[in-house]
Amino acid sequence: MKIFDAHCDVLSKLLEDPRLDFIQEKDRLDVTLERMLESKIGFQNFAVYLPVSFAGEFRHVLQSIDLFYERILSNRQIHLIQTEDDLRYAHNKGLIGALLSLEGVDALQGNITYLRILYYLGVRSIGITWNYANWAADGVLEQRQGGFTAQGMNLITECNRLGMILDVSHLSEKAFWELLTRSDKPFIASHSNSSRICPKLRNLNDEQITSIIQTGGVIGLTFVPPFVHAEEPVTMDRLLSHIDHICSLGGSRHIGFGSDFDGIKEKITGLEHAGKYHQLIELLQKNYSEEDVEHFIYKNWYHFYMDHLPSHHRIE
Repeated sequence: MKIFDAHCDVLSKLLEDPRLDFIQEKDRLDVTLERMLESKIGFQNFAVYLPVSFAGEFRHVLQSIDLFYERILSNRQIHLIQTEDDLRYAHNKGLIGALLSLEGVDALQGNITYLRILYYLGVRSIGITWNYANWAADGVLEQRQGGFTAQGMNLITECNRLGMILDVSHLSEKAFWELLTRSDKPFIASHSNSSRICPKLRNLNDEQITSIIQTGGVIGLTFVPPFVHAEEPVTMDRLLSHIDHICSLGGSRHIGFGSDFDGIKEKITGLEHAGKYHQLIELLQKNYSEEDVEHFIYKNWYHFYMDHLPSHHRIE
């Protein structure tokens, strides 16, 4: 069974230490080519996230993308996904599809030209904030809990025009609702869980989850232990409560996974790295129908991206 993971931070680790071996670095990387092949990960979204030490400079975003091309796409088993045709091709040929996203628009500095440059380079989804405020909007941990700025509203419009998918993980709740009214297209939460099950600011409340379902988006459940369950150690079965709850809201075809591997220090017992995904599948198969498991693990994300990736490389 193929796997579609909507979020990992391996590029951040490669940016901090370019000597790391993406193919088989088992001590310092959660996601490696070897582990992806072991777990049959069919599609992986690689996030460009700049650690604080890189000060949100656009040149470091470009450096991260260069690492993506040189260290990840240089492997013949991996195929860049920019359009729906790319997605279909990777699926049919049994290749690993690699998608590119930006987590936090801080380094764009309000410059829409930078956004278009990222589109030309293959970025297809945009996480508007990390936890705090930037020039576009407030993050979920920003104390004032504001929404979008005027520049941020322009960002939404341009992302819609380009065909860039917007991601609300880390976004403040006020900005979430403003995005819902402003965006012409569905959006995603690439790595967020249910706050009803685990009350954390980074998790989504029932009203947010329902709105994503109703507008055709997808929620990627994350493996960050404190967002799964309040008490440690956190085991895989705790993810089932989040799945059950979202399904109870009508979201069985709007659930996926966004592990956040390489962005987390603590790990779920049994899901310590990307090579352990098969254990999650086995757990799911014991609790849900084969059809539902296929949708959770792969099909919900695959169908969403087939519907919302550009059909070609040209910008309308």
